[in-house]
Amino acid sequence: MNQISPENIYDVAIIGGGLAGLSLSIQLAKAGYRVVLFEKEKYPFHRVCGEYISLESWDFINELGLDLNKMNLPHIKNLQVSAPGGKSISHELDLGGFGISRYRLDHELYKVAKNAGVEIRENTKVDEVTFSNELFTVSCKNNAVVSKVLAAAFGKRSNLDIKWSRSFILKKSGKLNNYIGVKYHIETDHPADTIALHNFQNGYCGISKIEDGKYCLCYLTTAANLKNHHNSIPEMEKMVLQKNPFLKTIFNNATFLYSSPVTISQISFDKKSPVENHILMIGDSAGMITPLCGNGMSMAFNSGKIAFQLIQKFLQRLLTRIEMEDQYRIEWNKQFAGRLRAGRIIQSLFGKESLTNIFISLLKPFPSIITRLIKSTHGKPF
Repeated sequence: MNQISPENIYDVAIIGGGLAGLSLSIQLAKAGYRVVLFEKEKYPFHRVCGEYISLESWDFINELGLDLNKMNLPHIKNLQVSAPGGKSISHELDLGGFGISRYRLDHELYKVAKNAGVEIRENTKVDEVTFSNELFTVSCKNNAVVSKVLAAAFGKRSNLDIKWSRSFILKKSGKLNNYIGVKYHIETDHPADTIALHNFQNGYCGISKIEDGKYCLCYLTTAANLKNHHNSIPEMEKMVLQKNPFLKTIFNNATFLYSSPVTISQISFDKKSPVENHILMIGDSAGMITPLCGNGMSMAFNSGKIAFQLIQKFLQRLLTRIEMEDQYRIEWNKQFAGRLRAGRIIQSLFGKESLTNIFISLLKPFPSIITRLIKSTHGKPF
């Protein structure tokens, strides 16, 4: 502790500069707290993400200081779902959403955070975290900071998850914890107000419009699917994804704007703990909803809001640390546990060709069931 200089002592440290981390940092800085945020990349950069945000987040994002009304973003109000064989259903989304790339959204929030006074350390990977005498020490290469509160917003998987031996890391590979994600930006002919989810054997692919006339094409599949095709993404896309006629049309006719896709591996949907070693886990670090539910980004924002309210009470000495942690667990589970559980159940009904074809055929005459399934994975505006 004696080696830490005063300029490296903070009220709150945040590991990870995605939507949850940035939104939490902005709220804290605006409330007058000294905040440091660590991000291993340099803004702006691409992330694997479906890039569709439920409108439940709209007001909150504007309150952070990002004027979405001026950004001319596509509003999405319809959902299309297709089975591998080509059967499809369409349904109007009750609340709907909007499209924006993570490249742009994260960068805009980064600028809001900087202007609010957040100290953002880019290109900085956190190597170690310790907790002693009611203070956290966050260690990076050749540097360390001390903070009263620590929030982890490092996303789906991190080196720290492994160091902390989190429960989902220790599980053997299974149907919930060994996925890969692949994302492209494309130009194509697709209804601007519709998000589509096209299923294929052991996976599904989403397409929706983002800014500047572009579309996000992002899919999730098993690591085994890729391995079975010589670890070749193009081969897998041709032999598996394009068996769905909707995806075949997209892949054959679209203009792909990346020289190669953005990818991520070892994605897990297993249950995680919202608090680890006195650290508040926010966003995907606390639990990841299956992408076909289209609500992960709103959950990240909402968890950042919940964490801010409790951290502020702790810093104001209205709550003890244990009370802050307990209330965060309770509120997190109240808001998200049911959605994650519903997402896992819904995902289990997709991915197998025969089962998906049957499921979509059965749903088609019953739009009210589709509405209930969508609502089970979404919340109210916050």
